[in-house]
Formats: sequence, structure tokens, C-alpha cells
Amino acid sequence: MKQDIIDFLSYKLIDTKSIDFTVFHLLALILALVITAYLLRAIRLIMTRKLPPEDKNKFISIFQFAKYIIYIFVVLFTLDASGVNISVFLTASAALFVGIGFALQTFFQDIISGILMILDQSLHVGDIIEIEGKVGEVRQIKLRTTRMVTRNDRVMVIPNHKFMTEALFNWTQNSNINREQVDVGVAYGSDVEKVREVLLQCAKDVKGVLNSPTPLVLFEDFADSSLNFSLYFYVDNGMQSPNIKSELRFKIDKAFRENKISIPFPQRDVHIYNQ
Repeated sequence: MKQDIIDFLSYKLIDTKSIDFTVFHLLALILALVITAYLLRAIRLIMTRKLPPEDKNKFISIFQFAKYIIYIFVVLFTLDASGVNISVFLTASAALFVGIGFALQTFFQDIISGILMILDQSLHVGDIIEIEGKVGEVRQIKLRTTRMVTRNDRVMVIPNHKFMTEALFNWTQNSNINREQVDVGVAYGSDVEKVREVLLQCAKDVKGVLNSPTPLVLFEDFADSSLNFSLYFYVDNGMQSPNIKSELRFKIDKAFRENKISIPFPQRDVHIYNQ
């Protein structure tokens, strides 16, 4: 009986000069694939249990793609460990794998970065971010690219590896409220307390400026031609900040004229000597 089992397992399904594939190799391969399938399923459940439904579906779709690659490596490793000479396969496909690897290098960088972003939840749809000097609202996060709409209503497509290699400012990571500022200079001799009062009143009168946290005026510097002030205020929509700051400047200019507060311009004295 024992010899019959050994003979059965040793039966050659493929018998060539370079390939020797038996029933034992087939059973070992099937067992390895079954174990791999259960392990991958457990890993997928563990990694997606805390993800939002939308991100979970994205992760599962790329996981399906990665699963096939893992199966290929499992097949090769199992055959090699079982004594099957796989060098003939590797030699024939080495050049192809190298070419594909170079071609897909950036592609896989984007995919891996997208997976990491989904897992650590570092970026969400609706976040306002600043990258490469441009500010925009994230509208869509895919596995390879992220799409955001800039303040001038243009769509910017960002490869996901950019978020791993470049500095990213997430304006809404901690809170949806953003602090902004408007700078202004007044002439020497101006009533600085009056300047602060006017600036704070202008902030209250502009729609979009939040009352809490309260606006703040700082006396920044004694400059060459002006006394410099900064009005700090808060908004709940960073995409509207340019419009709100523009409206504030209109209000400040009008209020300064009404209160006889002048905004100076740089002046230089020119001395002419006759020789």
C-alpha cells in the first residue's frame, strides 16, 4: 500500500529533458495555493475592517490585482522548493520582466502610495491642500492619481507618489477652519488704537469671516514709510479665502478714508548738489 502511494506521487505528469513534473508537485502546488488564498483573505479582512466603504472598495480592487502577482510567486517558489527546475522559465522571461519593471516603475510607485494613503487616512475627499504652490479642494482619490480643483476652478491631476516625495500642506487636517490674514500699512502719526478698531469692525462686516475664533489685529513693525498692521481672521471655507480677503481690502480702504487714516506710499528724498 505504501509503495503504491509512493508510485502514485512519483507518477510523472510532464517528463521532458528540462521539466520533470509529478503528481506530488501538483498536490504541493494546490496545497500552497489554498493556504495562500486563506492567508490573503485574512489579510484583506484585517486591513479593510476600519476603512470607509468607498476606500474599502478601492483597496479590494487593487488587492485583487496584487493577489495574482502573489500567486505567481507562490507557484514559482513551490515548484522550486519541490525540486522542479524552473530556471528554464526564468531565463526565458528575464528580459521581459526587466522591461516591464522599468516601464511600470512609476505606475507601481503611484499604486503603492495610493494604498498607503487609503490605509493611514492621511487625505480625504473635501480636504483643502497646498502642493507645488497651488491650493485646491480634493474631489477624488484614486489608486494611481488624486484630483483636486484649484481656486480658479481648474482640475489638477496629481500622481499619488507626489504625496510621498514632496511637502504637502493639508489645511483641513486638524479642523475645517482656516486662519487668514490681510496686511496693511498706515502713515506715521496715525492713531494706532483707531486703526485697530477700524480693522476689527471691517472684519465683522464682511460675510464669511467667523466671529469665533475672534479676529485679531497685530502691530507688526515700524517700517521705513509706514506702521505695519496685520488683521488675522478665520474662515470655514479656505477655497473662498481670496474673495473674502478682497472684500476685506475694499472695506478697509473705504473705512480708512472715512476715518482720515492714510495709507502711505514709499517716499525718497532726492538732493541735487551744484558743483
